[in-house]
Amino acid sequence: MRMTVGGVDGVLERARAGMRRLDPHEAWAAVMGGALLVDTRTDRQRARQGELPGAIVIDRTVLEWRLDPRSESRIPEAVGYDVQVVVVCRQGYSSSLAAASLRAVGLHRATDLVGGVEAWLAAGLPTTTDPADVRE
Repeated sequence: MRMTVGGVDGVLERARAGMRRLDPHEAWAAVMGGALLVDTRTDRQRARQGELPGAIVIDRTVLEWRLDPRSESRIPEAVGYDVQVVVVCRQGYSSSLAAASLRAVGLHRATDLVGGVEAWLAAGLPTTTDPADVRE
């Protein structure tokens, strides 16, 4: 078995290189300014932590296809490569990898939330009991 130099920490460091990640208040301001808030947490995580207002829930396994404007499987909000996308996960790790993947697809304004939804909640930002906007 061959090991990758740097392991997962190295992958994460490279994913975050050159990406301006947002703190919770910056993420909320971006959403209020029209950015897409994309929640990749599992159903169970969202049930425990709550839903984020205005978030679109997209499973990580189909994220790139739903947000690439050239994809036949894109969501209606995927109107161009200049769309700002803020990806959130539970703690801000997998969201960094997801945002880097979106940047590789061409969504150059994709970023993520430092600390994930845990940081969002700690900052006192809102959650909602409204049904999630889940995109299959």
